[in-house]
Amino acid sequence: MAGKVQLSDRLTAIAEMVTEGNRLVDVGCDHGYLPVYLMLQHKIPGAIATDVGKGPLTRAQEHIAQYHMEAYIETRLCNGLSEIRSGEGDTLVIAGMGGPLMERILSEGRHALPGFQELILQPQSDISHFRRFVMQNGYQIIQEEMILEDGKFYPIMKAVPYEGERPAVWSREEEMFGRLLLERKHPVLKLYLERELRIRSEISAQLESASGDAVKKRRMEVEEEKQLILTALKRYES
Repeated sequence: MAGKVQLSDRLTAIAEMVTEGNRLVDVGCDHGYLPVYLMLQHKIPGAIATDVGKGPLTRAQEHIAQYHMEAYIETRLCNGLSEIRSGEGDTLVIAGMGGPLMERILSEGRHALPGFQELILQPQSDISHFRRFVMQNGYQIIQEEMILEDGKFYPIMKAVPYEGERPAVWSREEEMFGRLLLERKHPVLKLYLERELRIRSEISAQLESASGDAVKKRRMEVEEEKQLILTALKRYES
């Protein structure tokens, strides 16, 4: 085998969430770094790596071949979970996409979801809506991480199917920023909150001199968001 695979901090955090011994399905695998890394770590017995683009999948195939992993990592050209059958994997990873696209992949791929023990998800946008979507569709979020890399913030979550009663509903503040991140007083979340507060303050200042119903509505929205951020930041004081 070739040498070690160096993962980004974001992919390393995702890799750490994968339960040892689980078969992996990596949707939108890009270069296939994650399954190759996990195989080299002897953390997984095998994987299916999918991508909707021929270019990324070809690069993944080359990378897999470089490490002589063809017998353990299968590649499939497909849209989301369309070519995945229920029971083919234990851990599903979907990362590095917008929240709405990930919601669509999960909704259109419902046929494949019953076999998975855990979902590891890293949405790039519409985070609060995505958290709500996950919890309204039969899952509970049991682990959260946040990575700051190259000036970008990456929230990562691990969700498992809930059994019995539906878990308690998260507040708007918890949906926006992550209940488990808030409970841990996560240091990267604090940096994110401070940045978001600065952005909202700048928007407020820009709206100050403008008028009209639309501006008034936006001003109220920004003020509400600022209050949620301030409430979240207060948790770090205690």
